[in-house]
Amino acid sequence: MASISSANKSSRFFSPHSHHNTIFTRTHQIAALALVVATFFLTRLFDQSLGPCSSSYRNSLSDANQYSAPDDVVGFAGYGTHLNLKIYVYDEDEIEGLKLLMYGREGKISAEACVKGQWGTQVKIHRLLLQSAYRTKKKEEADLFFVPSYVKCVRMMGGLNDKEINQTYVKVLSQMPYFRLSGGRNHIFVFPSGAGAHLFKSWATYINRSIILTPEGDRTDKRDTSAFNTWKDIIIPGNIDDGMTAHKARLVDPLPLSRRKYLANYLGRAQGKAGRLQLIDLAKQYPDKLESPELKFSGPDKLGRTEYFRHLGNAKFCLAPRGESSWTLRFYESFFVECVPVLLSDQVELPFQNVVDYSQISIKWPSTRIGTQLLDYLESIPDKTIEEMIARGRRVRCLWVYAPETESCSAFSGILWELQKKVRKFHQSAETFWLHNGSIVNRDLVEFSKWKPPMPLP
Repeated sequence: MASISSANKSSRFFSPHSHHNTIFTRTHQIAALALVVATFFLTRLFDQSLGPCSSSYRNSLSDANQYSAPDDVVGFAGYGTHLNLKIYVYDEDEIEGLKLLMYGREGKISAEACVKGQWGTQVKIHRLLLQSAYRTKKKEEADLFFVPSYVKCVRMMGGLNDKEINQTYVKVLSQMPYFRLSGGRNHIFVFPSGAGAHLFKSWATYINRSIILTPEGDRTDKRDTSAFNTWKDIIIPGNIDDGMTAHKARLVDPLPLSRRKYLANYLGRAQGKAGRLQLIDLAKQYPDKLESPELKFSGPDKLGRTEYFRHLGNAKFCLAPRGESSWTLRFYESFFVECVPVLLSDQVELPFQNVVDYSQISIKWPSTRIGTQLLDYLESIPDKTIEEMIARGRRVRCLWVYAPETESCSAFSGILWELQKKVRKFHQSAETFWLHNGSIVNRDLVEFSKWKPPMPLP
């Protein structure tokens, strides 16, 4: 062993190249250390330059002391550094039948009538896209195509019946060569109600590959098939009254927790739904803790907008049970009167889940356990914890506001970021084919530029 050791020492200290090897190694070590230090500082500098898009956003949700930033700054960490998107918006006069889906049979239903209330997102998203810097007027350069339709409003106001809606959609789609080209994969539709795409009875045949914007998620509790697909579709926030989402002069200002009369409230109709009926009965048993008044939404005793939000903001917790469908507008409204929303809807889907940690700003409670256990649990939560949840909600609520993309945070900007993730370089369809020179042809080998509508749909 000694001889081996001596031999190693001899080779190490007396090699003619040993001095140069030592210098070379030290040089590399110093260079590597310098590279690490430079990379660290450049990374810090780059993160700071991204501002609200920094990846520290999610971590900040767990620390109430981080909320020094204004409530309109939310970053889409992991979505890229900037938007690079081109969206073509079909003009209402461009496609025969499109006006029917927007204004009804005789064109008597106005966009102004449809922009108000629960389903106003169908109008707001259309208007925001028309003014967007990401809109293109050249179909050939578009990444995505937006199909405007106010069909939920039109149906509710008697402008079209279900059969007419279905027939009109099919007619409209057959006149869109770019829809046929991609099999509908790069076309966007807004269905702003609990029914989702089921408003279009034949959705599963014609637009099952398209991008659907909807506040509604899983509907298999009501129908055989859900029209929402987590891979391609986007959950959007409901349409909150503009009087509450304004930066200043809101209809109602939040009350301090100490001045709120109730522990919790439920404001809504029973509609024969088990969870809602249970809450109404519970309010009768514990009227000092839970408010659930009989509300009039029509007639001379109709509850006004201001009175509604005053009621909503007079409790620490706002209960949001499911109605006809799993989504509920009350969840989003709660953030603007600054009560903590309590979801009582098991199948609910929420928007922007890659960005927002909802466990930090709301509570989801099993709908099968509505009763005194729920009230006892809510009563056990300290006011300090409630205040912290409200503060975190205040930071992200800008994502429920349909404001222009010039705002640093809005529902519209969030939707644009989500849409960018849906863009694909190539749209393969069972009805499209391509040749060696890159030209796209149909089954009859007719080049795309020569396709003439109306075209048969799959």
